[in-house]
Amino acid sequence: MLAVAGCSWFIGTLAAADGKPLFNGKNLDGWEVIGDGQWTVMADGTLLGQRIADLRKTLVPGGPFTTPQQFKSWVDTQSWLYTTRNDFGEFDLHLEYWTKTTGNSGVSIRDTSRAKWGVTTPPDYTRTPSKIGYEIQINNRFPDPHPSGSIYGFVDAPKDAQHEDDWNAMDIASRNDKIAVKLNGRVVAEHPGDPQRPKVGPIGLQMHDQFSIIQFRNIRIREVGR
Repeated sequence: MLAVAGCSWFIGTLAAADGKPLFNGKNLDGWEVIGDGQWTVMADGTLLGQRIADLRKTLVPGGPFTTPQQFKSWVDTQSWLYTTRNDFGEFDLHLEYWTKTTGNSGVSIRDTSRAKWGVTTPPDYTRTPSKIGYEIQINNRFPDPHPSGSIYGFVDAPKDAQHEDDWNAMDIASRNDKIAVKLNGRVVAEHPGDPQRPKVGPIGLQMHDQFSIIQFRNIRIREVGR
């Protein structure tokens, strides 16, 4: 399903994608927490995302959930970290990520809702960021059929491109007529996008559920025409 003919376009574009920092490695200036996530800047400049609930209290008899459905609704509630800017259009984005075994995350582009319906309990899966804009999947053996690097709901990346349980480098090229993803130096997904979806929007980083932990570093962007 990969548009191999577009690889030279992608590689040529990303050659200049060192760009400028989108995350300063010191604090969350320029970013907004959406939902109940805890996003921490570590001493080495790594961005750590985790949840703030005491999971032990949710699993004991007499805890806050009386049915499996209530528990699942709570578990599946997302959290996001979004740029305060909402006008990113054509750009090359570079970042490095790590997530634990069975971890799930993603990078959102062009989501004008800013995950409004992803952070509800339960989430409205018809209006999550991957349905309004685009989500580039991050998946470390999570029970989800879309591997890391997939343009969620449009094209799946190959399963062997990711280094599991280690740091990975992801590059995303966003153009009006194409979205392309490179994972660890390999082009893994390309798609022209949905003409009905927005062309501009914020950039978001996902905490998929209450049990996922995610780290990001070296988040840089080169905006076309700026």
